[in-house]
Amino acid sequence: MSEPRLAIRVLLADDQELVRSGLRLILERQPDVEVVGEARDGLEAIALASELRPAVVLMDIRMPRLDGIEATRRLVHGPEPRPAVLILTTFDLDEYVHESLRAGAAGFVLKDCTPDELVRAVRVVAAGDALLAPSVTRRLIEEFARRPVPRPDAAFMLAMLTDREREVLTLIARGLSNVEIAEELVVSEPTVKTHVGHVLAKLDLRNRVQAVVYAYDHGLVAPSPSPPV
Repeated sequence: MSEPRLAIRVLLADDQELVRSGLRLILERQPDVEVVGEARDGLEAIALASELRPAVVLMDIRMPRLDGIEATRRLVHGPEPRPAVLILTTFDLDEYVHESLRAGAAGFVLKDCTPDELVRAVRVVAAGDALLAPSVTRRLIEEFARRPVPRPDAAFMLAMLTDREREVLTLIARGLSNVEIAEELVVSEPTVKTHVGHVLAKLDLRNRVQAVVYAYDHGLVAPSPSPPV
């Protein structure tokens, strides 16, 4: 018999008890998710993460004492094991989302997402992937990309990429999955995964989210107008 899969340990960080209760109710209905704690602010989130060792921290941005952005930065760059941080946000917080992704968040979910979307997001980042919801990527990322802060060594670092790796980075920034990139370039999915790994390593990036930020920040992809609804 195969070993039973360990539940995904999740820490909730939000200053509103009602929000935390709702998130707990949704997540604890899943057999593969365990809510191990709740934090009311960023400082408490850091302390509990150190004590409880969650795989995922669901992090609100606006919290007292220490906001979610700085808490994310400290968790992502703190001692091992480091949890994946999933930011809870709303449409009107574009700049905060930008800064949280720069801080190292693995992705974001909207506070009005469906229960299924929330659970999927937790599973995705717990598996080591990054989450950029196609439905909100354009509105959030392309907006903050209009205010780029390029790194001085950007040209040198981009020059280290092969033509194919640069092409893959561009497609990542446009929101394509590995499967879609493979179809676009007529290569296998494992080949795409290899290229993605090389891109992240050469540019010193943690995940696909930071790759998207990097591509927009350094002009590899230009923001495009949203399509009519």
